[in-house]
Amino acid sequence: MHPVLFGVLVVATTFLMGSSFTVGKIGLTYVSPLLLVGLRFTLAGLIMSVLVRRKQLPVNFTEWAKVFVIGMFQTAGVMGCIFLSLRTITAGESSILTFSNPLIVVIMGTAFLGIRYRFMQWLGAIIGFIGVFVTLGFHLQLTSGTLLGLGAAVSWSIATILIKQWGSQFNVWVLTAYQMLFGGSILLIMGITIETPKLSINLMSVSIILWLAIMASIVQFAIWFYLINEGDPGKTSAFLFLAPFFGVLTGWMLLDEVVNWYVYAGGTLIFIGIFLVNWTFKKSKVNQDEALDKEQKKKEVL
Repeated sequence: MHPVLFGVLVVATTFLMGSSFTVGKIGLTYVSPLLLVGLRFTLAGLIMSVLVRRKQLPVNFTEWAKVFVIGMFQTAGVMGCIFLSLRTITAGESSILTFSNPLIVVIMGTAFLGIRYRFMQWLGAIIGFIGVFVTLGFHLQLTSGTLLGLGAAVSWSIATILIKQWGSQFNVWVLTAYQMLFGGSILLIMGITIETPKLSINLMSVSIILWLAIMASIVQFAIWFYLINEGDPGKTSAFLFLAPFFGVLTGWMLLDEVVNWYVYAGGTLIFIGIFLVNWTFKKSKVNQDEALDKEQKKKEVL
């Protein structure tokens, strides 16, 4: 892929990821949190399920159950926590906390999958967690918003581990479509039953829902998966740190959010931690591939 095209697509997908926090916060003016995110992902899931109808679908109850569980964590858990957190913290703070998830994956990968990480990856995880502490204002008195932001990161990490375990059993687009549909349905039910639903139907609210469902969900996923498939996943994942940057930037531009200096400092540490975790993983993977290629060439010569 041409470097310019890669750069444009990386900026596009991470901008859509990060700006969705700000657009979502604007949407809370018109729609209650769980109902808004439920409408977003149910609509996105329905559209995608139509687009993937001719691909290989899960064949039995067990496979459908796995897709449902992934949707429960990846969509319902992550997005439910994010949109509830936006009631009490800024879009920038929520995005920074949410995108600390790769650091939690290091811990979970070691504990549950037996993955062995290098020293620099552990250092990245430690730096990242220090960054979360700094982002919270150097204290452990967590508000509901910060707890929910961290909850989104934990839920995303659990989903990542589950996808690592089960994802190869499914077509990636089918899994994406139906986990969004199942997760969105859970959120939609919760939005009607456990909170007081609010829905003001006007041009702005409809535009926000459509933007979140189509641009920030379907288009964003499509670009991201294209980049993952076309390039090295480890190298591509290292650019996720751009998403919370765009979350902070668009929150400042569109909502006039004032972000304290320690949020920027903590966010910088989180970005460094995520970079170390992903970049060293990429280097390790490349070195392994090069070693395998050399070994294969030796066999061919012999």
